[in-house]
Amino acid sequence: MVAVRNARLARLYANGTVWMFAKRNRNYGMTQSTIRLAVNGRIHDVDAAPDTALLYVLRNDLELNGPKYGCGLGECGSCTVLIDGVAARSCVIPIQGCAGRDIVTLEGLGSRAHPDPVQDAFIKEQAAQCGYCLNGMIMTTKALLMRNPHPTEAEILQALRYNLCRCGAHVEIARAAMRAAGLLVKPQDLEAQGLEAQNLGGQNLGAQG
Repeated sequence: MVAVRNARLARLYANGTVWMFAKRNRNYGMTQSTIRLAVNGRIHDVDAAPDTALLYVLRNDLELNGPKYGCGLGECGSCTVLIDGVAARSCVIPIQGCAGRDIVTLEGLGSRAHPDPVQDAFIKEQAAQCGYCLNGMIMTTKALLMRNPHPTEAEILQALRYNLCRCGAHVEIARAAMRAAGLLVKPQDLEAQGLEAQNLGGQNLGAQG
């Protein structure tokens, strides 16, 4: 049931249904109120209109610049955050709908000194050009691995298909996601295998001599 609920939430967040419902609800107005948000493990009391997009509050009020403003329509994925572990498009989600939920931004995954394994995989694969889409790619990959620690390559590509990269770095991004999921052999492993093969070859030659 939890998986079904999360899948439904993901669809609602991704296509902006939550935001559209909020705009139709007559209780949503422009009057500011104090809304308590839990972001990256910290509590923040934010004074803003209930229908303010979460992205604006994260960037302007909380100074969390990991999520980016891309299309403003929930289409490109650059604004993605995790809400209760589900990848969500923060540019189309009103903050009132986020009260009482656990919000995680890119800054909440890891640090420069101790990056999250997903962040580390993207660094090692150099999976960026301009980097604008990177937030969405990383957060979407993180959400996938949280619900499915061992996805197939097809499942990874399916999860990332609605995140847009205008630079065309899709191959490197896919490799980074697969590395994070443990589907790629690490370079040091390849080097170790190569040395082992050389040692075995030398032993065989010695035996033949």
